[in-house]
Amino acid sequence: MHLVFALACLFQIHTQSLCQKFGTRPNIVMVMTDAFDGRLTFDPGRKVVQLPYINYLRELGSTFSNAYTNSPICCPSRAAMWSGQFVHLTHSWNNFKCLDKITTTWMDLLEKNGYLTKMLGKLDYTSGGHSLSNRVEAWTRDVHFLLRQEGRPVTQLVGNESTVRVNTVDWKNTDFATEWIHQKAASSHRPFALYLGLNLPHTYKTDSLGPTAGGSTFRSSLYWLKKVHSELVSVPTWLPLAAMHPVDYYSTVTKNCSGDFTKEEVKRIRTFYYAMCAEADAMLGMVISALRDTGVLNNTVVIFTADHGELAMEHRQFYKMSMFEGSSHVPLLIMGPGLVAGLQVNQLVSLVDLYPTVLDIAEISTTGNVSGYSLLPLLSKYKTFPQKQHPDWVLNLVLDKEELHNVALKFPDVQAHLDKQLRRIIDYPRISAIVHGYNKNEFGAWRQSVGSNYSREIANLRWHVDWQKDAATNERLIDKWLDEST
Repeated sequence: MHLVFALACLFQIHTQSLCQKFGTRPNIVMVMTDAFDGRLTFDPGRKVVQLPYINYLRELGSTFSNAYTNSPICCPSRAAMWSGQFVHLTHSWNNFKCLDKITTTWMDLLEKNGYLTKMLGKLDYTSGGHSLSNRVEAWTRDVHFLLRQEGRPVTQLVGNESTVRVNTVDWKNTDFATEWIHQKAASSHRPFALYLGLNLPHTYKTDSLGPTAGGSTFRSSLYWLKKVHSELVSVPTWLPLAAMHPVDYYSTVTKNCSGDFTKEEVKRIRTFYYAMCAEADAMLGMVISALRDTGVLNNTVVIFTADHGELAMEHRQFYKMSMFEGSSHVPLLIMGPGLVAGLQVNQLVSLVDLYPTVLDIAEISTTGNVSGYSLLPLLSKYKTFPQKQHPDWVLNLVLDKEELHNVALKFPDVQAHLDKQLRRIIDYPRISAIVHGYNKNEFGAWRQSVGSNYSREIANLRWHVDWQKDAATNERLIDKWLDEST
């Protein structure tokens, strides 16, 4: 099947009500990408690249213009989404420490309550499987020796103008998803719930740098690059290195972005990133096409989102790992029977809201300690939902849209107010101490587990290339830090 089908054929589909106004529970399909900048789903960002299926969801569904991740890191973010709990409750601190495998997710509850369920692709929400280096390095950030850097961000052109399937793993999982819809979901007498996790538009591993170097390659083909309006690709303003916040400076150095970059190089990186977003959009289109072709689209709620964004050289960084807009702003679009079409919602929301929203759609009661709020009252054509006030716990950005000016010291009264608000939500000193203790204990346990192989094992993580030259000095620094931090 061709990737693009006429959108006009789809506009006539969504005319029925949610659950036929609660007669039949709708199917639920969630497509979750990795590192998709949410600002590309509404103006002016959406003009920079052609995203026809996201635009289709905009036309027939609702777009959240202020949706944020609960943590701009893969596993903690997904842990919050799957559990409906804030990070300080899940204790998912990094890409090693996520949810316990026994945690009940919204998908578990759907299956328990009669839904036919399927999860495909990238999940990344259970503990211990994502990155050993995250377990080790969190403790050593304050030790004054150099960390090995990520690979310098680069672009890689593959294939030709007809090369569509660049990320073959994502396409394979998308094929599985469409086959499942055709073979099982469409013939089932039960409502179904499908989750498809895509790796795109996350950067690719830089193979030339070895297996532990991380991913720093923005890879695409001419087919997708032609979807980008290059004249609209901006080159972000950077602060001088000396003017950066210490945390941002640390990130810039470890991400290998502290060197010189030409404007053309930055623009090329951003262009390739947008092309990768276009490829992810096409996979969303394949899922929508399968729902349409099997005749179930008119009774299916489709949700499109991401675990976090991508800085794409904003603030002299790539990846995520910060609360800057490019890193923390995620897409969230929801379309389905009985939901308002063509709506842009300005309400501040986050990924923990998806847990109660999905259960609300399936008419399953939410129990336990859930941090989020159902979004259905904001979207439904009907007023039968209780209007539970959703708190504005995320602070929206109005001025300084490039986030270049730290005004904390200029407005101490505002800073004090925000600090008070934070401490009303979370006992920050206590949680900070828990994280600090976790980082120390996990490093110590890991070091003990590797025994005499410690120097070799730590050198094979993301450490600086000079580690072997001065291993004894660096080990003494870590030992000293461990002792002094007891």
